[in-house]
Amino acid sequence: MSRRARSAALVAVLLLSGSLAGADDWPQWRGPQRDGVWREEGLAATLPDEGLDYAWRTPVNLGYAGPAVAEGKVYLFEYERTDGEITDQPGARDKLKGIERVRCLDATSGDEVWRHEYERDYDISYPGGPRCTPTVDGDHVYTLGPEGDLRCLRTSDGTVVWSKFFPDDYQAPTPLWGHSAHPLVDGDTLYCLVGGDGSVVVAFNKLTGEDKWRALSTPSMKNEVGYCPPMMIEHNGAKQLVVFDPEATCGLDPATGETLWSVPILSSYGMSIAQPLPMGDRLFVTGYGGPSVFFQLPAKGAEPKILWSGEAKTSASAANASPIADADGRVIYAVDANSSSLVAIDPANGERHWESQLPTRGKAERRSRARHGTVFVIRQGESDRYWLTSETGDLILARLTPEAYEEIARQPLLEPTGNAFGRPVLWSHPAFAERSVFARNDKEIVRVNLAAE
Repeated sequence: MSRRARSAALVAVLLLSGSLAGADDWPQWRGPQRDGVWREEGLAATLPDEGLDYAWRTPVNLGYAGPAVAEGKVYLFEYERTDGEITDQPGARDKLKGIERVRCLDATSGDEVWRHEYERDYDISYPGGPRCTPTVDGDHVYTLGPEGDLRCLRTSDGTVVWSKFFPDDYQAPTPLWGHSAHPLVDGDTLYCLVGGDGSVVVAFNKLTGEDKWRALSTPSMKNEVGYCPPMMIEHNGAKQLVVFDPEATCGLDPATGETLWSVPILSSYGMSIAQPLPMGDRLFVTGYGGPSVFFQLPAKGAEPKILWSGEAKTSASAANASPIADADGRVIYAVDANSSSLVAIDPANGERHWESQLPTRGKAERRSRARHGTVFVIRQGESDRYWLTSETGDLILARLTPEAYEEIARQPLLEPTGNAFGRPVLWSHPAFAERSVFARNDKEIVRVNLAAE
């Protein structure tokens, strides 16, 4: 029996035996709680020396958007280019013609269950497909394309429940690098970064698409909306919606859109990308170009208190990857886009404990000066074990502590089919569910078994 057949048989046995019952899905970007923590048990202690255990491989088209996994289905967002040239110049928009497509696959076999597609021209930089991971909520899945197509589809068959097109409905200009802020569902509301005057963030009725409220403008950025997903936290005994746009980080009343507090943080080139990191009643915010701020969330009616601000060689100037803290709140792990290093930051003062390019650029390029080296970091429960996927296409299991980066195992996962600054990259965030990793590039999506023997 081949390794693929053995892996598929193992998955089927686990499903039939019920041993996957209660296992975490990965229904949205960065997991069930959007915090980059994989809470399943029964995971492998290392990676096999002979290579990864692939359950299946399925061909796909272009896309940066990672998959979502829920209720035995995998949701994939892709782009099929029919005309135009991709140059991947950071400051220039490429014009493409093509088809934007949402596909639902069977998580056990990788076979297609349904698809929904529509024609969409692109006029963005790095036009290699959608950026936003589908957000699955019960019977619906929400997708946001880089040109501003927001759609609510039925998970059963992909039919459209409602849709919006931001340039027409909100006079919202498409950001240079396309809409990238993954939609957020909380309760009966869908929150999205939209753009336009007074509508940086919009709260929608998740079932009908009707506006509940609109909030915020960024006049100095010509209404550029930024790229950071909205997030929900709890503070002062109530929920707050946190929005990081190119000019500030704000806390909003999720019911009304009223601004509760604001901290000015001006990211270079409008690159507010990485999700802020909550640590108790404190918040760490890092944008590209140098700004990183650690501040105390305010009491009602008060102002936030800045605890420290990062400088050139402290903290981290993050872009593609969002920071994560250890389970005890002793250290922040973040990717510095200037040095392409994974860094360990002391939350007491912003100083670095250590930094390494090994997770981002690999052994052969540890001393590379290339910027925007990327690795996506996922913590395994409350442990000091982390699953990392690097832009070089590797899956890495490592132990991260305030003292050191300790690599346990590394194996090639996928070919890096993207391009950034003349080097091949894999910039798609994977999903971790059903004791497996689900990952994609511009050619295929794969499921790799990571269950303990």
